[in-house]
Amino acid sequence: QVQVVESGGGLVQPGGSLTLSCAARGNIFNRYHMGWYRQAAGKERELVAHRQSTGEKEYADAVKGRFTISRSENKNTVTLQMNDLRPEDTAINYCNAQRVATEAVYWGPGTPVTISS
Repeated sequence: QVQVVESGGGLVQPGGSLTLSCAARGNIFNRYHMGWYRQAAGKERELVAHRQSTGEKEYADAVKGRFTISRSENKNTVTLQMNDLRPEDTAINYCNAQRVATEAVYWGPGTPVTISS
């Protein structure tokens, strides 16, 4: 079982950058798929970026070319580098960990990101 907690959210002007971090308790090296999801007010939770345990990455069309997901196995940390932020990026961002063997899913409490000028 793994516990994940997000950090790094805040208020950023359009065009700015922000890096979110997901700290995990427990060993996730080669054992978990990691992902970032977000949920805007009144909307469904949606995939932002995903990294399989093998390294394959996937991004939502809305963030392709602007966001980058990275994982540090030694530190059990996953980051989301967000560039050229737009008002439509405003949402609560959640870290997700899925165990490869059992497909058990773990969610962080979320960190809010607000893009406003």
